[in-house]
Amino acid sequence: MSERATKGEISLQSYMVRGSFWTMAMRATTRLTSLTSTVILARLLLPTDFGIVAIAMLAGTAATLVAPRAFAQTPAEVKVGLLVPLSGLYARPGAVMRMGAEMGVDHVNAAGGVKALGGAKLKLVVMDCGDTVEKSKNAAQRMVAQEQDLVAASGAYLSSFTLAVTEVTERAQLPMLTLSYSDLITDRGFKYVFQTSATAASQARQALPLLMKLAQSASGKAPKTVAIITDNTGASVASAKPMREGLLKEVGLELVMDETFTPPMSDATPLVQKVRAAKPDLLFFLPTVISDAKLILEKMNEFGLSQGRIPTISFGIAIAEPDILQTISPDLLQGIITCVGSWATKGHEELVKELKTRFNEPWMTQNAISTYGDMWLIKDALEKSGKADRLAVADAFRTMDGGVSKYYPGGQLKFDEKGRRVGAGVVIVQWQSGVPVTVYPADLALATPFWPKKS
Repeated sequence: MSERATKGEISLQSYMVRGSFWTMAMRATTRLTSLTSTVILARLLLPTDFGIVAIAMLAGTAATLVAPRAFAQTPAEVKVGLLVPLSGLYARPGAVMRMGAEMGVDHVNAAGGVKALGGAKLKLVVMDCGDTVEKSKNAAQRMVAQEQDLVAASGAYLSSFTLAVTEVTERAQLPMLTLSYSDLITDRGFKYVFQTSATAASQARQALPLLMKLAQSASGKAPKTVAIITDNTGASVASAKPMREGLLKEVGLELVMDETFTPPMSDATPLVQKVRAAKPDLLFFLPTVISDAKLILEKMNEFGLSQGRIPTISFGIAIAEPDILQTISPDLLQGIITCVGSWATKGHEELVKELKTRFNEPWMTQNAISTYGDMWLIKDALEKSGKADRLAVADAFRTMDGGVSKYYPGGQLKFDEKGRRVGAGVVIVQWQSGVPVTVYPADLALATPFWPKKS
């Protein structure tokens, strides 16, 4: 066996020697041919004519050297990642995030692509992050390993998912845009995560004074007491944290009941019984699963505590998803208010229309409008950097100053040192006649808010 191996090694070495010889011979022949043609031209042409020809030959040689590099820097397409839940408990909102991203990519490409890259088109690479933190982390690891030419990504829905995903994308130096609310996402000193929404704490601080003012003006008196029912996901916990730590007292509210549950819940009876016993003026309800919203609202109605008795304020999207109408009557939802990081507002009518026509979605939630905006933001970063390179794109995000935000509420297309969008606002949405409509900010509102009256 060793004798055969030795013969094989000799044979391989022989092939390598022969190959090297012929390569050198071809190069020598090419150079000799070039030299011969140059000598002949020098004999045939006048000195001035020969100078012109020589310059042209040098230009041609330079072009052959530069062209491959230029081509490499202007790809036909640029890959952008979308990491969202497409299976399990959160598959529905993940699918809507995909709809928004697909619309964004299509619109960017239809408008001429990335002009700084010769009109290169965006290509969306979609990956399923599942419905647990572990699945999300594994999906992120697959994404950075399998798609090493991604320049940026968007996702990942729940804040707990995003916290895990961005641990991976940070190590890969892949810039990640996210709507997820948790303050922790941009409180870890990371350099490659960019939060387009206001953080949960910021949303609570912006929304509570507005809600108190609305209640005062509509009912003639300010609420005095409040109950909190929240699940234990990252965004919900982050929203409730500043309330518990002093914000409620600042706006004149006394916390008379505070309960946390793990989604999905099986029975809302114990929680609603505590609400009935506490008799609050307001209920702050923070679910992330539609089935939990359904259980609480139906049980509140059963106990005679629906909107006419205890106004319900939510934080987050679950209570305003289109699918909630499949299990809950619009009458039961009438007047319910939720505070969100983004939503379709005045000026987005054509986008809402296209979403309805193309995907049969009745309205445009934050899940669609945010990923739509992300694709344009990535395009802007590519234009600014002039490179299909993730490090250059990340630097473009950090130094971007794109003026007034068009697809995110309030503020600017600019990020601070933590990666938070400067001046990011909150949108207040209210169920009116079977549709959740924007009622704040006033300049973007599609309807006037009202305060539920006791029947």
